[in-house]
Amino acid sequence: MSHKRIPKRKAAIAVGGVVALGAAAILLPNANASQDGNNDASAAAPKTLKASGASDLAAQLQDLLGQAFAGSYYDSGKQQLVVNVINGDNNVIVQAEKAGAVVRQVANSTSALKAAAATLKTKATIPGTAWAVDPKTNKVVVTADSTVTGSKWDTLESTVQSLGSNMATLKKSSGTFKTFVSGGDAIFSQVADGEVRCSLGFNVTASDGSPAFLTAGHCGVAAKDWSDTEGGQPIATVDQAQFPGDGDFSLVKYNDATTQAPSEVNIGNGQTVAINQAEDATVGTTVFRMGSTTGLHDGQVTGLDATVNFQSETDPNGVDTVTGLIQTNVCAEAGDSGGSLFTQDGGAVGLTSGGSGDCTSGGETFFQPVTTALQATGATLGDAGAGAGDAGATADPSATDGTGDQAGGDQIGGAADPSATAVDPSATAGDQSGTGDDTGTGDATGTGDQTGTGDQSGTGVSDNSNESSH
Repeated sequence: MSHKRIPKRKAAIAVGGVVALGAAAILLPNANASQDGNNDASAAAPKTLKASGASDLAAQLQDLLGQAFAGSYYDSGKQQLVVNVINGDNNVIVQAEKAGAVVRQVANSTSALKAAAATLKTKATIPGTAWAVDPKTNKVVVTADSTVTGSKWDTLESTVQSLGSNMATLKKSSGTFKTFVSGGDAIFSQVADGEVRCSLGFNVTASDGSPAFLTAGHCGVAAKDWSDTEGGQPIATVDQAQFPGDGDFSLVKYNDATTQAPSEVNIGNGQTVAINQAEDATVGTTVFRMGSTTGLHDGQVTGLDATVNFQSETDPNGVDTVTGLIQTNVCAEAGDSGGSLFTQDGGAVGLTSGGSGDCTSGGETFFQPVTTALQATGATLGDAGAGAGDAGATADPSATDGTGDQAGGDQIGGAADPSATAVDPSATAGDQSGTGDDTGTGDATGTGDQTGTGDQSGTGVSDNSNESSH
């Protein structure tokens, strides 16, 4: 990826597979829509807001209301921000209403919800569990995957019950929580016993001014040097990596300081969405995820400050706990790990971490907040050089046909089924069969034999037994 040669398919983000046309239809016509608002300063009615405006207002009200603030969420149908307040302080309510929010009085304060999450951490840190604050219900929602059974389920259930029905709820997921591994054609790294594959998230500028990108932290822990082609020479080196613990993110610097790294997401068919800023997630907002296996999909943010307890990739009896994540109902599959989560208005929101389910049955997916990753690494969004790779291509946003050369194989043209997730097996690394099935637990060291175990989608397994992808 020198400044003289940046393949168009790699210029913005490593992507591939079939673009979900339903998501594209929502995203593209309004990709550059401006912020709507209620310009009548004297009106007490709630403001009509775009998602980015709701996120900004939520941050302002959190500072303004202090301890009375108990979370917020975006009502996408009415395009309004709903703010939870406690104590019934009329002055607080008036302040929030004047700012343009819908005010709702609730029982649980932010500190009480955090205390409940702390109890869960102490008593129920069990592989296959997750919890996040849901401001719509004003509760902590606890999820257990299919591996939580027997005494583990009993422990989790009793802990949730001890918090009280008005504080926490428990639900079961049919899938298994794991980092999304295998099946992606994105970025590659050679390790001692094979090859690790991950997906590039967002291009950024490092604190020293050099071009870099963000990806999942478990990728940066797995390997240090990364290439844009299978078996190719390294083009970037991990500078910082965090996993597990307080996040799942890596900052990877391009080795060539003149590399042009445009701030955009390639969503297929020669179309891109410019990434203009980093945004905090707001529950209820519609977000879009681009992944190297399943392409473009959309959904809603369902929880914040999520804690996920993955089965340890290095210790069979251990757990890799990651905190501070975003929970969504956007589907993802093996190979989408590290990919970008963004808004219609070009806001960078998250990096794909892991979850359960697939793009046929759905599931829960967790993302590393981009704002936290940028703060921790000192990086900033924005081009570290002039646009490259024909980044200025402006295909008709409504177009859905074409065979745009994508990372991971030629994109299937025509009116593709929005639920389709398959990629051309001959065009992906590792002679992938099926839809990027998870053939292991994503051994972060890339040394574990991953053949024939933990098939995520149940439609095929990789025949590359010494390749670990994330």
